[in-house]
Amino acid sequence: MDIKGKRIAILATNGFEQSELEVPRDRLKQAGATVEIVSLASGEIKGWDQKDWGRPVKVDKTLDQATASDYDAIVLPGGQINPDLLRVEPKALKFIKDVFDAKKIVAAVCHAPWLLIETGIAKGRKMTSYKSIKTDVANAGAQWQDAEVVVDQGVITSRNPGDLEAFSAKIIEEVREGRHLQRSAA
Repeated sequence: MDIKGKRIAILATNGFEQSELEVPRDRLKQAGATVEIVSLASGEIKGWDQKDWGRPVKVDKTLDQATASDYDAIVLPGGQINPDLLRVEPKALKFIKDVFDAKKIVAAVCHAPWLLIETGIAKGRKMTSYKSIKTDVANAGAQWQDAEVVVDQGVITSRNPGDLEAFSAKIIEEVREGRHLQRSAA
């Protein structure tokens, strides 16, 4: 599936789950998209690879340099540390919400649905997440489902690294479909 000419932001900071950034990034690039890593500061961010610190990834743009109008979609990798740090950053939450409000694709895996909770995007949606935050997702007003990938009007969620191929394929499919103009907040 070709998404040449599409631009996708991966919003992350230190402590992202290594595979949850790298697999979608690589699959989206293979499909022809331009993928940029957006973070709180310039330089590099370091991943968490299962039980220890992983490899650094170069930051392409800071949140101060990125706007929702630059992108067709945003991907939010999980891990416990990364989304927990981002959910207290007003600029990160605004960026996610701006992409959502522009009716563009928002994709979150593992613990990253915490960011959808914090922005109000989760309310009224069908979603999945890592099992340990199932209650958080349900308490935010979402209908939690135990599935590899759940899509609700361009909001894509997955549970864990085992779902990354399906998650990445669904992002590509949704980006090809384009904006979800009928989407509304709950």
